[in-house]
Amino acid sequence: MPKIKTHRGAAKRFSVTKSGKVKRGQAFRSHILTKKTTKRKRGLRKSAYASAANEATIKKLIPYK
Repeated sequence: MPKIKTHRGAAKRFSVTKSGKVKRGQAFRSHILTKKTTKRKRGLRKSAYASAANEATIKKLIPYK
């Protein structure tokens, strides 16, 4: 059985924690920042965890991470 190729786009966006959760960055932080409040932008800096519905799919894309 050949090795599974890692999805390079997913590998750059997600990481798996020791407990098995999928860590991700926040969206809506790249542009059009003038209308967003400072509090909102500060909150978007923090990382978040992927939902349980998407977790299994992401783990298939990054099998060796």
